[in-house]
Amino acid sequence: MPSTAAIDSFLTQQTIAVVGVSRNPKEFPNAVAEHLRKGGRTVHLVNSQTDEIAGQHCFRAVSDIPGTLDGVVVMVPAAAALGVVDDCIARGVPRVWLHRGAGAGAVSPEAVARCREAGIEVVDGACPLMFAEPVTWFHKPHRWVVRRRLTA
Repeated sequence: MPSTAAIDSFLTQQTIAVVGVSRNPKEFPNAVAEHLRKGGRTVHLVNSQTDEIAGQHCFRAVSDIPGTLDGVVVMVPAAAALGVVDDCIARGVPRVWLHRGAGAGAVSPEAVARCREAGIEVVDGACPLMFAEPVTWFHKPHRWVVRRRLTA
């Protein structure tokens, strides 16, 4: 379960990558990337299968992103998350958010452990849309429920 401190720390960052965006603009990872971008952040899109999504440049891996990278939102199945975490470790990413919506999402015990062993501040679960302002009506009640379970 993530801590409120890790969530708050992640969301103050300015340069973030979202891994798992889709060519389909209606897919949820794309909505997360757009919400973070509208919040004033620089957001890099990552999809191993394409160089462009909706007219925006897309990187094939976290390691391909040049310059400073403050955090990565991982929105791939848990089976693929460990590989993304390893890429983040190699890249020197200080913060990783393993997305969880309905179901396990990107969270796996192995991915969480690998982040912690590498000294990466990890948000192990929850959805950025529950915490990144402005929070929409749909995510506000979810945020309330999750905050009651979060660690300090």
